[in-house]
Amino acid sequence: MIPLPRNSQQLDEELVSRVQRGDKAAFDFLVIKYQHKIIQLVNCYVKDPSEAQDVAQEAFIKAYRALGDFRGEAAFYTWLYRIAINTAKNYLMLRARRHSDYQLDIQEVEALGNAPQLQGLETPEQLLLNEEIMTTLNKAIEALPEEMLVAFKLREFEGLSYEEIAVAMDCPIGTIRSRLFRAREAIDKQLTPLLE
Repeated sequence: MIPLPRNSQQLDEELVSRVQRGDKAAFDFLVIKYQHKIIQLVNCYVKDPSEAQDVAQEAFIKAYRALGDFRGEAAFYTWLYRIAINTAKNYLMLRARRHSDYQLDIQEVEALGNAPQLQGLETPEQLLLNEEIMTTLNKAIEALPEEMLVAFKLREFEGLSYEEIAVAMDCPIGTIRSRLFRAREAIDKQLTPLLE
């Protein structure tokens, strides 16, 4: 686990302690500190921004209710990330029961890095190829097994380090490296024929 800068971690510990002693306002500071990161994380899963905010808010509510049981065995932000990931997964499972067509938002695909092959394309053939590449990329990412998909999104969309992903997903760092390697390999396999 990568420790946060000492003052940030100490601040979290103090705020958590205050919340556990009944100071509700201290939790507001934790929300303010982490709301942007949690919303970004949830956005990796939930495509509608207003729904993502609702899911993030639900994650904070769950964290607040569970804070009495928080023992500090992991950093607060890691514990909060786990809650947010689980809340987003639960939301998607419930939504999948109602809707079966979950697709990546085009903005997320662009977040992977605009490949030179996708820039400045103006002819109809090139635009069609661009659309085919985007569709193939979406399908390749969504076809990843869930654990690879989560690791991939945390790394590529959220920018977490391997160590942070390992803590958030509660598994060894070697497993994270393997999942990311296999995820990239699977995506490359789908895209290579289109990019050659």
